[in-house]
Amino acid sequence: MKISVILGTRPEIIKLSPIIRKLEKINVDWHIIHTNQHYSENMDRIFFEELNLPKPKYNLNIGSGTHGEQTGKMMIEIEKVILKENPDVVIVQGDTNTVLSGSLVASKLKIKVAHVEAGLRSYDKTMPEEINRVLTDHISDYLFAPTEEAKNNLLKEGIENNKIFVVGNTIVDATLQNLELAEKNEYINQFLKNITNGEGYFLLTLHRAENVDNKERLKNIINAITKITEIYDKDIIFPIHPRTKKRLKEFNLFEKLKNNKIKIIEPVGYLEFLILEKNAELILTDSGGIQEESCILKVPCVTLRYNTERPETLKVGSNILVGDDKNKIINAVELMLNKKRTWENPFGDGKSGERIVGILIKNLF
Repeated sequence: MKISVILGTRPEIIKLSPIIRKLEKINVDWHIIHTNQHYSENMDRIFFEELNLPKPKYNLNIGSGTHGEQTGKMMIEIEKVILKENPDVVIVQGDTNTVLSGSLVASKLKIKVAHVEAGLRSYDKTMPEEINRVLTDHISDYLFAPTEEAKNNLLKEGIENNKIFVVGNTIVDATLQNLELAEKNEYINQFLKNITNGEGYFLLTLHRAENVDNKERLKNIINAITKITEIYDKDIIFPIHPRTKKRLKEFNLFEKLKNNKIKIIEPVGYLEFLILEKNAELILTDSGGIQEESCILKVPCVTLRYNTERPETLKVGSNILVGDDKNKIINAVELMLNKKRTWENPFGDGKSGERIVGILIKNLF
């Protein structure tokens, strides 16, 4: 049996890391195909080293572009590799253009597709990610749903029950495995001390197009953040995404962040970020993965969106949706700071990667 693991972004590397670690331990022919959707080969090489993961066998160096351009280029290059390797199954994770491209190529070549984190739905078709995840689910042969809720979404869409496996979310495995790496790392611990001075803080991330490309929405969020610094005697640590930085300057909003309580820092490595998440008193974000990680790490989360494909976080009470409404954001911060961190983790027991590999081996041999 031969397995191709296709990935292209850092979140995919993180969430596939437990599966990769399990594949390394068993006697099976497998390899990684990296589209390099977002990052340079050099940056990702460091990232793989940081997580103690093997290097990709193939780096396709696709880079950024329009959705059509990027997806088309990926399909051309992925097809060349798949024809050469002829795997029995292709593993993809999540909802990126890499996921859609890899699953389309494999499906057309009559190669089985395994979709990790299947069944997530925001029901917002304006999000490219929603299109990607729906299409991928409907051409997949193995749908690894993280929760019963995700499974029910798939069943409602007519996907056969025997293709769906509820395995938990690999983000739990990844968070626990990688947090252990981070906490043992002397450099990482020193980084935390340097950035926080041992004081309590809030953590902010902001990158989604619907927030940062819309001047009014971005302005509302920034106004809320500056108001929060007036209400609470806490630093807000803000690892700034390049896209967000660019838009803040374009919209003349960067000056509003010149506040001694807002610590704008350059993007940090995954292990550094995991430590920042773990030790934050509160997280404000528009990221999907961070909603999950904050839930697992028992850190209250305020999500700067009007919908989420992680409704489980809302149900257990670790997360609240506020969009870009200034008053809602401020009120949610107070509410979540007073919340007891006793919610149950709905995403599994940290053995999802092991289950997924076991199911594939059982079904393919």
